Amino acid sequence: MRRADREIKDLSEIKRIIGVAKIVHLGLVDGGRPYVVPLHYGFNLSEEALTLYMHGAKEGRKLDAIRANGAAFVELECDVDLVSGGDVPCRYGSYYASVMGEGEAIVVSDEREKIRGIELLMRNQTQRDFEVTPAMASAVTVIKVVVPMDSLTAKGRLMPR
Repeated sequence: MRRADREIKDLSEIKRIIGVAKIVHLGLVDGGRPYVVPLHYGFNLSEEALTLYMHGAKEGRKLDAIRANGAAFVELECDVDLVSGGDVPCRYGSYYASVMGEGEAIVVSDEREKIRGIELLMRNQTQRDFEVTPAMASAVTVIKVVVPMDSLTAKGRLMPR
């Protein structure tokens, strides 16, 4: 990482960022070209990997791209705010915190994992627990992206507290 002074290594801070961000930008390869889509997500974070769950329609460009090539890149950011440079334009900047990483995207076929993924998504988005039924899960496609910890980076220019 070029800006080692902004690197975030603390797992609890990484988990905070992932929990606060609410939207993941999922980068895929579609026919040899980049394709990025913003999605709501749920997650599990362990010392081994970040696992993200997203849901969507049962057909479309995103699913076609994943089925053709599971290579994925994720990016999340939060705590974005302006750093004023006063009257000097080049002194402006931003406070932020971000998490990024390379992983593998798959379409989840196991019903229990689909249900768990949707429950995690709802928990992360609403801070509430919902019971998701098999009928609810069958109405959507669930995508899972696993990002190994050695491929995950976190960085920030944190606002003074």
